[in-house]
Amino acid sequence: MYTAMRNAMVKRVLSRSSDFGGARWMSSSSWWKSVEPAPKDPILGVTEAFLADPSPDKVNVGVGAYRDDNGKPVVLDCVREAERRIAGSSFMEYLPMGGSVKMVEETLKLAYGENSELIKDKRIAAVQSLSGTGACRLFADFQKRFHPDSQIYIPVPTWSNHHNIWRDATVPQRTYHYYHPETKGLDFAGLMDDIKNAPNGSFFLLHACAHNPTGVDPTEEQWKEISYQFKVKGHFPFFDMAYQGFASGDPEKDAKAIRIFLEDGHQIGISQSYAKNMGLYGQRVGCLSLLCDDEKQAVTVKSQLQQLARPMYSNPPLHGAAMVSTILGDADLKKLWLKEVQGMADRIIGMRTSLKENLEKLGSPLSWEHITNQIGMFCYSGMTPEQVDRLTNEFHIYMTRNGRISMAGVTTGNVGYLANAIHEVTKSA
Repeated sequence: MYTAMRNAMVKRVLSRSSDFGGARWMSSSSWWKSVEPAPKDPILGVTEAFLADPSPDKVNVGVGAYRDDNGKPVVLDCVREAERRIAGSSFMEYLPMGGSVKMVEETLKLAYGENSELIKDKRIAAVQSLSGTGACRLFADFQKRFHPDSQIYIPVPTWSNHHNIWRDATVPQRTYHYYHPETKGLDFAGLMDDIKNAPNGSFFLLHACAHNPTGVDPTEEQWKEISYQFKVKGHFPFFDMAYQGFASGDPEKDAKAIRIFLEDGHQIGISQSYAKNMGLYGQRVGCLSLLCDDEKQAVTVKSQLQQLARPMYSNPPLHGAAMVSTILGDADLKKLWLKEVQGMADRIIGMRTSLKENLEKLGSPLSWEHITNQIGMFCYSGMTPEQVDRLTNEFHIYMTRNGRISMAGVTTGNVGYLANAIHEVTKSA
C-alpha cells in the first residue's frame, strides 16, 4: 500500500512539473551555472605545461620540490628506515585534534632550541598542521577570530599562496618592501621604513630563511635591527619557516632569525613544514606554534587552535607524523637526516655556482652575482616575463613568469643548456 501511494505521488509531481515546461527540474540542474573555471595556479600550471611538451630537450625549473642530479625525486634514507620501523607497529586510530604530541615536541626543539627554557616552561601552544600551508591558514583564521580588526603585512614578493591563505581567511592584506629589483637583493631601507610606518601592533608575515621566491635573506645584523624595530612598534612577527636545514644545510643556522626575536623577548608565531627538509611533500606534515605569556595561556590558546581545526579537517594525518617523530626521536636517524639535508643543500649551492660560472663563460654582459648571493631552493633571476616566455617557446624551459628558477631542477646534465638559453634571451637586455 505504501509503495502504491508513493508511486502515485511521484506521478502527480511529474505531471505538475510538465505543466511548467519542466522548469522546476531545469532550475535544479543549473545551480552551478554561474561557476566559472578557476584561474590556473601560477606554479602548478608550469608543471602541467611541461608535461604536455613532447620536446626531448625540455627542462622544468618551476617545480618547488627537490630533485637529484638526474632530475629524479628523492626519498631520504632516514625516511625509508623510519617507514620500515613503523610499518605494522601501530593501529590506524585518529590522532588527537592537536596531532602527534611526540612530533610536535621534536618540532618545537628544531625551532626554539634543543634546550629551550620556553619549551621547559610550557609557554608554547602548538598543534600539528597540514604542512606549512595548513599552519599558515590555521593561524590566519586564529588571527581573524581573536583580532578581527587586524590586517597582515606581507612582503613583496612572496609565495603566491600566502595571498590566497589570508584572503580566504578574510584578513585584510597590506604589503611591505622586501626585494630590490636593481640590486637583486634586499630593499632593507624600504623594509625598515614600512615597519616604522605601519600602525603599532601590526601583524607581519616574515620568511625565516630562504625567502620564497627571491632567495634573499636579511643578514644577522639586519635581523637584529628588524627585531629591535618590531619591539619599538609592538608588532607581531609570524614566521613561515618552510626551509629549515634546506637553506644552508644547518637547521640551527637557518633558525637564527627566530632565535634573535626570542632573545629580544618577542612573542612570536611559527609555521613549520617537513615537505622540503625531509622530502615529505605528500605527507603534509607541519606544525603551528604560538609563544604565550605562561603555561595557562598556552593551554587556552591551544584549545582554540584545536577548535578551529575541528571543522576544517578534524584531526591531522598519522603516517607522516610518525615518520618525523621516529627520525627526530632517534639519535642515529637524526644524525643521518642532518647528513642528508646537508647533502641536498650542498647540491643546490653547487648548482648555483655552476650556473653563474656557465653564464660568465658565455660572455654575458650582465652580472650574475645574485645567483650565488641568494640562498635556498629558488633563484630570483631578474628575467622579465617576456624573457621567460622566450625560454619556454624557443628552448622548452619552464619556470614561473616572475623569473623564479627552482635550483632543484638544475643538474650537471642541463646547466649548460639552461645557461646558454638564459644568455640568448638576456644578452640584448
